[in-house]
Amino acid sequence: MVRVAGKICKILLFLTWFLYFSLTGKAQEINNGENMNTDTFTVAAPDSLIQAVLVTGDSIVLEAIQVPKETFSPNSTKAVLWALIPGMGQIYNRKYWKLPLVYGGFMAFMYAVTWNGKNYQDYWGAYRSIMHDSEVYGQLVKEANGVDVPYEFSREWTDFIPSTDYKSAVNNVGYQNTFKSRKDFFRRNRDLSIILTIGFYLISMVDAYVDAELFNFDISPDLSMRVAPVVSPQTHFSTQSIGVNCSFTF
Repeated sequence: MVRVAGKICKILLFLTWFLYFSLTGKAQEINNGENMNTDTFTVAAPDSLIQAVLVTGDSIVLEAIQVPKETFSPNSTKAVLWALIPGMGQIYNRKYWKLPLVYGGFMAFMYAVTWNGKNYQDYWGAYRSIMHDSEVYGQLVKEANGVDVPYEFSREWTDFIPSTDYKSAVNNVGYQNTFKSRKDFFRRNRDLSIILTIGFYLISMVDAYVDAELFNFDISPDLSMRVAPVVSPQTHFSTQSIGVNCSFTF
């Protein structure tokens, strides 16, 4: 009996040990399965409303980034108003390369006006002075019965002649005519320079207006001339001929 009871006890201990380790291993498998479920997840696709909002937001951002810059287009009226100040019309039209031409032309014409005007004033003063001295000195000599009298001649005309014998030069018709002709010559040149300056000013205004009007004028790059041989067949009215055909593309 004692031996049977001992064997039964050993069998119970073995079964208890077996059940214990079996339950422990099962619990570990369950825990490992739970950990895997918590670590791994799937992303569900967004619904139609959320997707539409996302697409709209992306398109707005792209449109904001891809907004083209506003192109410059001058106004012809403003160009003319700016052109009232020389060179400003060309600056408004952004034709900066024309500024040296505009200001260079104005400087040249203004120099011509100034130079001719100065020479005109000099020769006009010389002619006026020699005529005045001739009259006054002649009257003094006449009153002195032909006797030589002292007289201070004007330097406005004496500075232009090489002679120092002013008493004989004052009645020299050659000097008088020379002063008069040069006076008239420089006066004409001065007046012509003024007219040309005004004309150049108007041309600069017209240039600014035309540039503004033709700023967006489309000129095709295919501007060419094509030359090709042509053979005309014989007809009842003409014989066969060979020639050249020129065609322009614009």
